[in-house]
Amino acid sequence: MLGSRRPRRRVACAAAVLGMLLAGVTAGQADAAPAATATPHRVLFDNTKAETAGNADWIIGTSQPDPLGQKANPTVETDWTGAISAWGVGLQKTGNYSLKTLPAGNTITYGTTSALDLKNFDTFVLPEPNILLSAAEKTAVMTFVKNGGGLFLVSDHTGADRNNDGADAVKVINDLMTNNTVDSTDPFGFSVDVLNIATDKPKAITSTTDPVINGSFGKVGGSIIRNGTTATLKPADNAGVKGLVYRTGYSGNTGAFFATSTFGSGRVAFWGDSSPIDDGTGQAGNTLFNGWDDPAGTDAALALNATEWLSGATGSSGGGGTCTAAQLLGNPGFESGSAPWTASTGVINNDPAEPARTGTYKAWLNGYGAAHTDTLSQSVTIPTGCAGTLSLYLHVDTAETTTTTAYDTLKVQVLDSAGTVLSTLGTYSNLDAGSGYALKTFDLGAYAGQSVTVQLTGTEGSKLQTSFVVDDTSLNVS
Repeated sequence: MLGSRRPRRRVACAAAVLGMLLAGVTAGQADAAPAATATPHRVLFDNTKAETAGNADWIIGTSQPDPLGQKANPTVETDWTGAISAWGVGLQKTGNYSLKTLPAGNTITYGTTSALDLKNFDTFVLPEPNILLSAAEKTAVMTFVKNGGGLFLVSDHTGADRNNDGADAVKVINDLMTNNTVDSTDPFGFSVDVLNIATDKPKAITSTTDPVINGSFGKVGGSIIRNGTTATLKPADNAGVKGLVYRTGYSGNTGAFFATSTFGSGRVAFWGDSSPIDDGTGQAGNTLFNGWDDPAGTDAALALNATEWLSGATGSSGGGGTCTAAQLLGNPGFESGSAPWTASTGVINNDPAEPARTGTYKAWLNGYGAAHTDTLSQSVTIPTGCAGTLSLYLHVDTAETTTTTAYDTLKVQVLDSAGTVLSTLGTYSNLDAGSGYALKTFDLGAYAGQSVTVQLTGTEGSKLQTSFVVDDTSLNVS
């Protein structure tokens, strides 16, 4: 309903709750659940984009789609045939992953009945793609990530056009991010640099908390470049982007050799060279080099930890702790006053102009039809070893008539104890208006073992109203 904005009402405490809740609400996110929730964690490696052209051999095994057809219980990389078989075998040996390959000749899809559809997987790996994705494939990949999937992008240097079709990995990845129907406005917060860096020993940032640097497969100290590229980060477009490994002499927003980001409720990892994933063994006739075990880097740990993080598989190699199932949010339906939430004045209220989904109270941000900002946030500690799922019901209504311009927005971010943004989970706007409440669900497993604040910020323009209304929230860990 289009409630004319009530006299600014009641209490100023719901901000925290809503913030947490809306942390789950991401920009234009579909109402589908995250791409995967079950164990074993499901990883699909692509082989439809000329990943074996020329001397490349970026497959985990020649038995496709199921590498277990070559050997059901691999113990060494040569049990499967492919230059990235060490990657596959490293995951397979944990017993916590189900691996498949999308064979050449197939199409990348999302939401179909195919067993190899992205909706059936937690993580999708594009290891140096050399063919542009079709429009439908780009929509599939972007929707997969937005709805909770993990995307692992491995590039190579500019000019590495192995099948001579005019597209190298740099072009393919940049085209995916800038020319799709889901979000072409720098959705991941980085672009791949058009470079050919001959050789370098990039170093990892100093961190004791980042889940990729400190994953259960080992501590990451750095990587190698043997003709590769880097990325330019744009945190103004996506505050969730983060450089983890940098080219020598670079830091901040330039020269990022390995980076992570988020989009919707999903996660993204980028690596600027395929040399680090090359284990030196593969199909006959290819010239391969062992970058996986190169002592100049810790490439195996980097690849495996990143896959673990993308899949939401904290502690998947057996090093994780135990978790007691619990719901962590206080006052999840806003019926018990304001605590423990922090909110702008009147955000938590019982105004009938915007009815609660259940009970009497809910969190109502904006809706004034004038320039105004509301916030809602709550701090919470997610126990080590736990997977965390944030859920909430959201209703957006608006008096705006445009179908193209987001005049009023709601940003959902995760902050650390110092107030620094760790991730932008997404943004809703007047373009997402609809009738009734819709359930939104988001993965917070990346913050296990951390105390974080989920903050929601609603910003309204100077004319027509847009209301962002939240009710019945939860943060379940297990």
